[in-house]
This record gives sequence, structure tokens and C-alpha cells, in this order.
Amino acid sequence: MSKSQGTLAPASLHKRPEQASLGKDNLLSIFEIALCPGALVASLWSAAYWFEGEIPPPYLILAVLVFALTFPGKTRLQSSFFTVLTDVAVNWLWIAGLLGATGIATGYFREFSSQALQAWLWAAPLTELLACLALRALAPAVLRLQGPMQRAIIVGMNEQGTALATKIKGAAFSRIELAGFVDSRDSERLGASAAHKMIGKIDQLACLVKTNRIQLIYLSLPMASQPRILQILDELKDTTASIYFVPDMFITDLIQGHPGSVCGMPVISVCETPFRGFDGAIKRMSDIVFSFLILLFIAPVLVAVAIAVKMGSPGPVIFKQRRYGLDGEEILVYKFRSMTVTEDGGTILQAQKDDKRITPLGAFLRKSSLDELPQFVNVLQGRMSIVGPRPHAVAHNELYRKLIKGYMVRHKVKPGITGWAQVNGFRGETETLDKMQGRIDFDLDYLRNWSLQLDIRIIFRTIRLVIKDHKAY
Repeated sequence: MSKSQGTLAPASLHKRPEQASLGKDNLLSIFEIALCPGALVASLWSAAYWFEGEIPPPYLILAVLVFALTFPGKTRLQSSFFTVLTDVAVNWLWIAGLLGATGIATGYFREFSSQALQAWLWAAPLTELLACLALRALAPAVLRLQGPMQRAIIVGMNEQGTALATKIKGAAFSRIELAGFVDSRDSERLGASAAHKMIGKIDQLACLVKTNRIQLIYLSLPMASQPRILQILDELKDTTASIYFVPDMFITDLIQGHPGSVCGMPVISVCETPFRGFDGAIKRMSDIVFSFLILLFIAPVLVAVAIAVKMGSPGPVIFKQRRYGLDGEEILVYKFRSMTVTEDGGTILQAQKDDKRITPLGAFLRKSSLDELPQFVNVLQGRMSIVGPRPHAVAHNELYRKLIKGYMVRHKVKPGITGWAQVNGFRGETETLDKMQGRIDFDLDYLRNWSLQLDIRIIFRTIRLVIKDHKAY
């Protein structure tokens, strides 16, 4: 993509005065887009209740119109007070004028109390202004709610890379901590200043990402470096870091690829989780609701299976095994014990057909997937999701991450009780590398194409599969 086709020069991007986006995964961004529409609706309902003693249906309809006209709200956190004041006033004049003209033309304004409408004309912009100032005051606390900052590196100390670094460091409410630059050239040749720290060479990139616990990687390399870029992407597939291109790049095989901005600097994601911002909230909420209801429904089954396991063979009822979870962090996954052993070491043999380690009851539990039911507790804990890539034992992860490119990308999301691979023929033992490759291909396909509808489809296909499938043992 040439600059004439929509890519701005790095220098001009650095000087642009417009508001910087905080990113979709920042709680402040979610609050901002709902804050002003919510303030206008709240002030309308307050005026209605004050003068009418209730909120009649016409006010509910007007609230829907107001919300539709103003959502999503504008980004104002980093603007000056005067800019916010002017923007609120101009925005409200436009909204009030449009609604007033429509109400007069249709005669619909007669459905409202004139006192309530007059009060709302003054209360609405004042409420919106106070809401903006309140969010600005609470912004540091909101940022702390999201946990530690995300560590980032920029690959390529060029004009666009240094412009991005300046943007990140100058953003008041960004959750990004810039660890430094990675480049193949020496600091003396680059003329790097103290403001831009070099932490290593490009050929050390994968190692630097792991040792520095980097979560965000920004590739700021020229298009002429396409072969080198592809090599870098291959090397980074053994990490769980999110990868973005600073524009003017050639892009292939994207995982949730989409354009965006970081502190006002446009970037293009290469490898990202689908569960960011609103989508992440929807995913988590659906997991909590469904897992809670399922646990209530299956409580008698859980008790019966627990008693049967305890009486069937010596050993614990619940088998806890270390698995890799979100971002490759180790988690403990719960299962009903189905074997005479509880392996969790450096070498683990997958269950096979006629495996002598499987108890008679365990064979039934595995075939019916009843052994997986305790994992709904993992979902409530936030360690797992109902739908996602199935978690593998740590020993298997360490083996296959060296053999299959992109293996660790599946850990950009929480592991699931069931997944896209399992409903497409990859349930049970993966005794060959080709079968594991097939499972990973479906896992990555799930990341690329996730939707709530896809999750529901997988759940229903899983139920049908458990009834008739014979691959699990």
C-alpha cells in the first residue's frame, strides 16, 4: 500500500493534534463511548420523574432516539476543559435543535411536560459536562482496576517507530509501558537518544519477548523487508504476544487482523485475541451465566459421579493437572479421575484405546465426557471458557510448540471445555503429528472467525457429538 493510497507519513502522524484512542481493551474507552449518551438519557429521565412523578412511555421513546443519535460518545479524556466545554455545547445544540424541529413538525412535543423539557434543555449539557469531568478524575482508579500495564517493544527504530514511541509515552491514560526498541543496527549508527532505549537486536527478538514478558509487539519495518518480516512472524509464533504492524506493510495470514490506533498512531494487528473490549465482556458474561446454570442443573450428577469414583478405585476424586491457559500462563484444570494414575510430570502419555491405566468407571466417564464436568468450576474461576481450544498437558505443550508453527497462538484465548477442533473430528487421542496439526488449524480458525453464534453452534454440536461419538477413551 503506497502513501497515496491512504497511508500518512510518520512525521505527519506524530504532529496530528486529534484525540488519541485508548484502545478497545481499555475500560476507559468503554466508559467514554457510553458516558455522554448515558448522561443525556439519565438527565431526561430525572427531569421526567421530577415533574411527572414517573417516566411515561413518550420519555422512553425519546431516550432511545437520544441514545441512538449520540452513541458512541466522543473521546474527550485528553482534551482541555475549554475544548470539552465547547464540544459539549455544540453537540447539545445540534441534538436539541434536531429533536425540537422533529417534535414540532410531528406534533409529538405535546406528549411531554413543557417544564420537564425546559429543565432538560439546561440539565442535559450540564450533566454531560460533569460526567466527563468525573471520568477524568476517576481515570487513574479505572486504569488500576485493569491490573498491571502491558509491556511493549517496537521493532525498527525508524521515523514511524520513534513517532509511535513518542505517542505512547505522551498518552496520559494509556495502559502501555514501552520497554524499548529492537533493531538490527547498533545504537551508534542509529543515533539513538536516551529517550529511546535499545534492548537488543532483531535476531534476539523471540528470546527478548519471553525474558522481558512482552505482551505487545509493534513492527515498524519498511515494505522492502517483507522476507525478513515473514521470518520474524514465524519466530514469534512460539510466543503469546499480540503483534501489530505500523502501516505500509505487506500482511499475510492474519489472526483477528484489523486496523486500529495506538495513542493516535495507526497500526494494523497481525495476531490478536478476538476477546477485546465489548466482545470480551460478552464472552465472559456468557461463560459465567451458562456455567452457573449448568452447575446448578448437574449438581446431582456431580455428587453421584464423585461417590462412584471414590468407591471404584483408590485415589482422589478430582484429578488436577497443570495446563497452559490464557497467554501461556499455567493453570490447574479439574477433572474427575478416570485412571489409576494422576500423571502431571515432564512426560505424559496420552490415553489410548484399551489403555490399562483407565478404570472401568473411567472408561465410561471419558466416553460420555462426564469426567470433564468439574471444568465448569474452572470457567467460573475465570481460568477457562466453555468454548475454546482444549487445554493440553504442559508436557505436550512443550513438545508440540517446537514441532508446529503457530502452536502457541491458540493461547491468545482461554482454553475451553469444548472447541471448534473437537466438533470437527479432532476429539480424543492425537497420536500423530498430522492429527495435532489438524487440531491446531481448527483452533486458529476459531480465533480468526469467533462470534457468539459460533460458540452456540459448537455447544450444540458438542452435545450431539457426545451422544454418538466413540473417539474419546
